[in-house]
Amino acid sequence: MTSIAVEHRERRNPLAAVWSFVKRHVLAAYSVLFFAYLLLPIAVVIVFSFNNPPGKFNYTWNSFTWDNWRYWNGVPGIQSAVVLSLEIALIASLIATALGTLIALALVRYSFRGRASTNILIFLPLSTPEIVLGASLLTLFLHTTAVTFGFETILIAHIMFCISFAVVTVKARLVGFDRHLEEAAMDLGANEWVTFRKVTLPLLAPAILSAALLGFALSIDDFVITYFVSGPTQTFPLFVWGAARVAVPPQVNVVASAIFMVAVLVMIGNVLWGLRARRARESMPAAVPIPEALPRPEPI
Repeated sequence: MTSIAVEHRERRNPLAAVWSFVKRHVLAAYSVLFFAYLLLPIAVVIVFSFNNPPGKFNYTWNSFTWDNWRYWNGVPGIQSAVVLSLEIALIASLIATALGTLIALALVRYSFRGRASTNILIFLPLSTPEIVLGASLLTLFLHTTAVTFGFETILIAHIMFCISFAVVTVKARLVGFDRHLEEAAMDLGANEWVTFRKVTLPLLAPAILSAALLGFALSIDDFVITYFVSGPTQTFPLFVWGAARVAVPPQVNVVASAIFMVAVLVMIGNVLWGLRARRARESMPAAVPIPEALPRPEPI
């Protein structure tokens, strides 16, 4: 009887071991497959940036070459489109981040008439389809003679939809902000401006940087809204859309790969900066507790 039970237990051990291994690593395997699914198209774009296609369309692999990276501006119009997209994205992200930070401070720290309505208006560009925003902005600019279609209209449109993302990002950081740090600085003699510059702004810096990077990425990638308000001006997404009808040069993959690599490097730098700041805070010596006052001896 004992030998039968031992034999039955030995037969079940391999299956139990396999099931235990699956339960321990199923989340890791799912995460790897999920990120591989997300990054596979980007990997294809990077690989095909080194392709030497025999025709006008960079769809099938032919041979490896460095010429696409050496002469990335060999296609007429691509350099001006890339420079214009970078200029608009940089200016729009800076202005939107500055305005979004101020709006987030006002919404979180102050009570005023119309605060609830302002919160709703901030979320409207996030929930409205881009084609509706583009058509609405086109109607607005057509009835406004003060602006001309081109750089100005694209910049105004990009600032408009980037502000909402900046407000949401900075507002999430302000919700958990410890106001006692500002109060302690003001108790030590700092005025409002010094407190904001040396206490509030450094603590909000990671959220502000994240908002700026998010706005830059959204601006340089936008196509639908830009298509409505661009006029004769051509950004990089509009250039890709126009070129795809007649040809897809590998230089498009080169520019896209370069933008992706720069974004990854900046993201890694932001993460390392945050880890370094956290380690610096953890390595600071703890405050020495103030001993309680000794009780006075009772008179004899």
